[in-house]
Amino acid sequence: MLTTALRLPGPRTSGTPRTLLGLAGPPGAGKSVLARALVQAADDRLGPGTAAYVPLDGFHLSNAQLRRLALTDRKGSPPSFDAHGYAALLARIAAAPPHDIYVPDYDRTLHEPVAARHTVHPHCRLVVTEGNYLALDAPGWREARARLHALWYVHAPDDLRERRLHSRHLGNGSSPEQTTARITGNDRPNGEAVKASRPHCDRVVLAPPLG
Repeated sequence: MLTTALRLPGPRTSGTPRTLLGLAGPPGAGKSVLARALVQAADDRLGPGTAAYVPLDGFHLSNAQLRRLALTDRKGSPPSFDAHGYAALLARIAAAPPHDIYVPDYDRTLHEPVAARHTVHPHCRLVVTEGNYLALDAPGWREARARLHALWYVHAPDDLRERRLHSRHLGNGSSPEQTTARITGNDRPNGEAVKASRPHCDRVVLAPPLG
C-alpha cells in the first residue's frame, strides 16, 4: 500500500507537475507515521527528494495568538490553525516554482510552531501532507482540499488512539491529570469533528503500527 501514492492520477493541469496527497484523520490515528513512510518509500524507489512531507501542524497558531484569541484550552481545534495560510502554502507547492519551498512544523518540546523545518525541492514530484482537518467543509480548509489530487482518511479505533494520545501528552510533560483533561476536553471532541468529515475523503486506510 505504501507505493500506491506513486500511482495516483497525474496533476490536473500540465502546469502542475506534482501530485499532492492529503492524509486526514483524528488525533492519534497515525497520520504522520504513514506520511513519513510514504515519503520514504517514494525516495527509496525514485531517489532522494522525489517526495516531501508537509505537516499541517506547522500552521498551529502561536501560544501568544492563542492567548489573544482565548483559545489556549482549545489548542488543536480547527480555529487554532491558520487554515488560510496552509491553503496558500499548498498553492505555492502546486505551482512548482524553480526554487526550494520551506515548510513549517510544530515542535513538541517548545510547544510552538517553528519555521522552515521541512523543504520541498524543485524536482519533488510527490507531496504528502497530513493533518486532522484536511477534509473539513469550512473556509480555508475547502481551499486547501481543492489543491489535493487525493485525500485519504487514516482510521484507527478510538481506544487505540486515546492510548497513543495518553502516552504522547505524558511524554510532552503533562501531568496525568492534565493529560486526562486534555483528552476528554479537547482531543475527544476534535476527533469527533474529524470523524464527521470522513465522507469527504477518497478512501480509508490504516496507518502502519507505531513503534
